[in-house]
Amino acid sequence: MTTDVSIAGRHPRAGRVVLVAGLGLIAVAAVFLVATGNTGVRYSADHDGTVPMWSRWIPALAAIALIRLIPPAPDPRWPDPVAPYREAVPLLLAGIAFAAVMPLLGGEPAYTVWKLALLLGVPLVVFLAARRLPPRWRPGPAPADAAHRWGPALPVAVWLVLSYATPLSVPASDWGRTVTPVELVVTLLVAFAVNALLEEAFYRRWLQTRWESLLGRWPAIVLASLVWAAWHVAIQGSGRPVVDLASVVVNHGALGLFLGYLWSRYRRMWPLLVVHGAVNAMPALLGL
Repeated sequence: MTTDVSIAGRHPRAGRVVLVAGLGLIAVAAVFLVATGNTGVRYSADHDGTVPMWSRWIPALAAIALIRLIPPAPDPRWPDPVAPYREAVPLLLAGIAFAAVMPLLGGEPAYTVWKLALLLGVPLVVFLAARRLPPRWRPGPAPADAAHRWGPALPVAVWLVLSYATPLSVPASDWGRTVTPVELVVTLLVAFAVNALLEEAFYRRWLQTRWESLLGRWPAIVLASLVWAAWHVAIQGSGRPVVDLASVVVNHGALGLFLGYLWSRYRRMWPLLVVHGAVNAMPALLGL
């Protein structure tokens, strides 16, 4: 008999604690930013431009609501003979270590080297070691029905329109006009691989999936979102640690809830890569 671990998790009480604490942290961060007059959050590491924090929330919350409504697809059931502690805990520690070490580095190439080491190297070692020691934890395959395959299209499209074709849109960047077309394409492709592809594989496909089995769907989404958000202090910080942490929690934390729910509901990578790729590339593309 299988258990729908993606919803309930093996430790629902711990899951409720993580969920309440995580959402409480986002709420406290938002109140702090409003109270201190720091409601403008950075939307790019390339410059100091800011947008109102609610302009980042609205597209994410609207897309989350659509995921709930369209389509009413069944949730995947995951074979789970043992709780995946051997993989979940090391991955979480790697994510926390990445967030902690990033502010101490001096920029590139150290950023990319540590990113590859902690977000790719550590998972590879963990997975190889875990698979040599039975019993092994294996997440089930993604559901093959059309609802799961194409269901993300509408929420993703609505998020894109709200984020980049309405008054909520981030300002365009003129960086793309300062480089050659070849440099532009190469930079965007490398950024897509190192940022969108690697981060979504680590934080959602690997980290969140395993913690869903332990804590349940939404606690794992919140946990992965906050760990993902925290490392952005290093590249989007202003030198004010408390304000910077609050800013990434309310900005990337909200986006992470959308990305995490997309992954949990559909188990498809393409919606995550479209959204994350757009976040990184659209300001430059709009400037063209």
